[in-house]
Amino acid sequence: MNRFQKIKNNRYFKFFTNIYVIIVIPFLVWMLFFDENSYLIHREFNKEIKDLESTISFYKEKIAKDKATIKKLQDSLELERFAREKYLMKKENEEIYIIEFDTLKKND
Repeated sequence: MNRFQKIKNNRYFKFFTNIYVIIVIPFLVWMLFFDENSYLIHREFNKEIKDLESTISFYKEKIAKDKATIKKLQDSLELERFAREKYLMKKENEEIYIIEFDTLKKND
């Protein structure tokens, strides 16, 4: 048997020279890496979906906190307390003293 016939009778050679394999392998490579719906693009989209879902959950929590704050502010005393603390508002003829503590140590 000559060298060419040995190669021709090899099972791997037979498999890879099959017409279906010759067509399917480039097709799979194209679909996995080069097509606009490739695996790589789907991976990026899945990452973006996870990021957006985490953003959605963050904003849902924030909305729940804001709804609780709005419900608390229906009471006039709570509204007054909120305005005083947050916006430093005051009543007429009332003085407010803001005391700030210096947290830096001074070298004497």
